[in-house]
Amino acid sequence: MPARSIPSMLLIASCAMLDSANAWMPSATTLAAQRSASRSSATCAGSMATTTTLRLSDWSNFDYLEDEDDLESIDSTDYAKEEDTQEDKARVGASLEPPEIINDAEAIWVPAGSQLPLDEDTVKGVLSACREEIGTLFGYTAENRGVGITGGVDFVEMDGPIVILRLKGRFWHQRETVLDRVTSYLVQRIPEIIDVDIEDAWQLTDEANNVA
Repeated sequence: MPARSIPSMLLIASCAMLDSANAWMPSATTLAAQRSASRSSATCAGSMATTTTLRLSDWSNFDYLEDEDDLESIDSTDYAKEEDTQEDKARVGASLEPPEIINDAEAIWVPAGSQLPLDEDTVKGVLSACREEIGTLFGYTAENRGVGITGGVDFVEMDGPIVILRLKGRFWHQRETVLDRVTSYLVQRIPEIIDVDIEDAWQLTDEANNVA
């Protein structure tokens, strides 16, 4: 084997190292492809991510109660409590108007079991007595109005032997209970009455009582 000079041997070693480095380092084309794939992966991952945005109300749709009817519908009365004295209840109730009585008549005071005739005047007279005798149901006294009872009952008409009434205002008792008590009072004194009905079934609902 012929001897080689030292410069020749160094040149051969340098070329071998350069070839090894070129084999290990990726080409520019390979790097570009890798960067493109990396960007595509990042884009896909971003499109799959879920973004949650919390939106707080800016009160843009908030309106004040400017309508006078809306303001009047709010009952701001400082009613007395049930445990307050009758004087305190009367003092509060004196500032409130009692229920208006429509188709009023002079009260006819007779005991239960009486046999009064069935006619319009008699029904109105007995109903007037009823308003007072079971008056704790109604708002005709200042004491009752003082605790928020403002309900009343009116005669509307007669349909043969059926008496038609109207309930209005606010009651503490269920409105059906009020109607039953009035019916019992009338029938016990005018036995020819077949039934006592209400002019509008809505008047017996809780909704009617709540908006009164």
